[in-house]
Amino acid sequence: MKKEKVFFQNIGFIVLSGIGGYILSLTGISIGWMIGSLIMSGFLSFWQPAWLRMNKNQNGIQKYWLFIGQWTLGIELGQRINTAVLHTFREHWMTIIIMLFVSILLSLLSGFALWRFSQTDMLTSFIGTAPGGLSAMPGIAQEAGANTAVVSLTQTIRVLLVTGTIPIFVSYWNTNNMGHEHGTSTIHPSFEIHSLLWTGVLVIVASVGYFIGKHLKFPSPWLLGSMLGVALIQTIVGSYKEHDMIAWWPHWLIILSQILMGSSIGSRLNKKMFIGVKRMLVVSLLGSLALTISMFLCAFFVSKLTGIAWNTSVLAFAPGGIAEMATTAAVLHADSTFVVAVQVLRVLLVIMMLPPFFRLLDRRISENVISINKEKSM
Repeated sequence: MKKEKVFFQNIGFIVLSGIGGYILSLTGISIGWMIGSLIMSGFLSFWQPAWLRMNKNQNGIQKYWLFIGQWTLGIELGQRINTAVLHTFREHWMTIIIMLFVSILLSLLSGFALWRFSQTDMLTSFIGTAPGGLSAMPGIAQEAGANTAVVSLTQTIRVLLVTGTIPIFVSYWNTNNMGHEHGTSTIHPSFEIHSLLWTGVLVIVASVGYFIGKHLKFPSPWLLGSMLGVALIQTIVGSYKEHDMIAWWPHWLIILSQILMGSSIGSRLNKKMFIGVKRMLVVSLLGSLALTISMFLCAFFVSKLTGIAWNTSVLAFAPGGIAEMATTAAVLHADSTFVVAVQVLRVLLVIMMLPPFFRLLDRRISENVISINKEKSM
């Protein structure tokens, strides 16, 4: 009975959080479902009405809701890595890789500035400024023990800044240099038997990918394991059949994943997480602005060097997240396949490379603190 009560309590919490996501989605923000759910769930977590109050030993809703959301997102992202994506890297791959590493390096510098000039701890600062997107980084922060409130706020600031400025600049300055749209909407086809069967295959592969990722100690195995597994099977089968396999993957599943992740993260917020948040917001805004301008200029040089359409280059390298930049690319008639490919690759690099670095950094900091305390006590 106790487990059933907790389950339905969680369902009620998620439904109410989803209402917040729906309200914010009406603004047209593609990640609005997650941001709105996070805000609403954070409010409920602070308010804690009696009928939603968690057990004293329970920190937020059950963790499996976050895992389900990450697993669903992993399947979505994995489907975007296919033969068409690989084709886009046949030329200029070195330039693309260098640019992605530059963006990661610049984000680390932004994280250092956030740590240096605010009261935010170093681990939270680096995770918060990492260009992995609002969908992935708060979950990684939660697993790493960082301040998920600060990470969510920092990621949200950058996403809103990028989506609120880059499309305006691109549409204004590049109206005469439009690329050709390669739609990514085929990832949500109409219901057909063969598409449903392929969906079943991807679900199985994503589950196997999670277990392999967990065994290999991947960071966020529900997200990374499922994404790599689906990407691998999509690429292999697509190459063999010489066309991409299309799964029945309706858009409401992505909305559900955003609600689950936003609700789970927001349910763990507390007042202590927001200590010193004023200075953090100012530093985070300035850091995000500097990072956006830097990537804007770098994308301009990439366009000149490689011949890639300027609007496509800007949207591909902008640190605004996959869903946001893919949607903008479609609206502005840029090469959305290339944009998604670069954005997914950056998320993949961030998720694979940075969490081990963060854990090592956190371990070193803890060791230094212990050694300093020992010296003081002697």
